[in-house]
Amino acid sequence: MRLTLDALTVLDAIDRKGSFAAAAEELHRVPSAMTYAVQKLEQDLDVLLFDRRGHRAQLTEAGRQLLSEGRHLLHAAAELEARVRRVATGYEVELRVAVDDVIPMERLYPLFQDFYREDCGTRLRLLMEVYGGAWDALVTRRADLVIGVPGEGPPGGGYATRPLGTVQWQFMVAPTHPLAQAPEPLKPEDILKYRSIAAADSSRNLPPRTSGLLTGQDVLTVPDVRYKIEFQCAGLGVGYLPVHLVREEVKSGRLVVKQTLEPKPGVSMFIAWRSGDRGKALRWFLERLEDRELIDSLLA
Repeated sequence: MRLTLDALTVLDAIDRKGSFAAAAEELHRVPSAMTYAVQKLEQDLDVLLFDRRGHRAQLTEAGRQLLSEGRHLLHAAAELEARVRRVATGYEVELRVAVDDVIPMERLYPLFQDFYREDCGTRLRLLMEVYGGAWDALVTRRADLVIGVPGEGPPGGGYATRPLGTVQWQFMVAPTHPLAQAPEPLKPEDILKYRSIAAADSSRNLPPRTSGLLTGQDVLTVPDVRYKIEFQCAGLGVGYLPVHLVREEVKSGRLVVKQTLEPKPGVSMFIAWRSGDRGKALRWFLERLEDRELIDSLLA
């Protein structure tokens, strides 16, 4: 390859410093070495990169295009060097964090902001999972850390968990829905007449889970719990919703809480990770996720 990172470094320095001499000083080289590097690059590419007719060499259109794209390469190379050095110190190249859809992602912004202040170089990949999909992401190694896995994990072990909290559920309908005026407590046969809204389990390999559905009931399946909330507000169906996510909808009257003869019990949620993983970024998150105030805010 005729184009080298060193040649791009020379072009970048000349453009930023305004002259071959100033660029040479910055790079700790003699001016003649800078001239030679540019001339060789022009010969190799068979392109004129500098217009030398004036008192000051100016980049040609081709030179500007090369430098513009070349700076991306220089930045990527610098990032790669830094990442390799950091990985050698025990930080992961990438940490994949899955979050259950009953946890508002925005409540984790402070956690992610604190992590980036560490400047450790580990890239984060965030996943949103629904119901059993959180366990599936961990077991199939789509995720290294899961914030919010429901209930018991799949057989086989190999993972560690820590309690996160309990999600409370209540049966809710839109004020325009026929069940809004029905006498309480609602019996299963009352609910069975109407369509249920269900969030699709995002499991890819583990058997998908369901909850709160009655045998023979019509079901409209939506992508996640936020769509479930909106579809129930629109009167398109009924179902149990996490209390902490719909306080405003209940307060404003968009949803009506109905007591049922067979309430849905609270669901225990956990933080989970593979017990054999020892990366420093994972350990950082596990330490921060011991903060009770942060933990309490996730399901509040």
